[in-house]
Amino acid sequence: MQVQTLVDIGALVRGAREDAGLTQAELARRARVSREWLVRFEAGRTNPQLPRILAVLAQLDLVLEVVKEEG
Repeated sequence: MQVQTLVDIGALVRGAREDAGLTQAELARRARVSREWLVRFEAGRTNPQLPRILAVLAQLDLVLEVVKEEG
């Protein structure tokens, strides 16, 4: 999935969390973020805080890859 907005990455995280069978509370605990922050993040309504985002992605075995767009 190509991610271009916070809404996109939030949707990706929500889908991966649901596929992993995790609740928001469980993922938040594992990633050491608040459940409230995770709710906002999944909805694309949070201030981007890269360390928190990376912690959530790590708990879902996801990696962030940045590539230069061709064109």
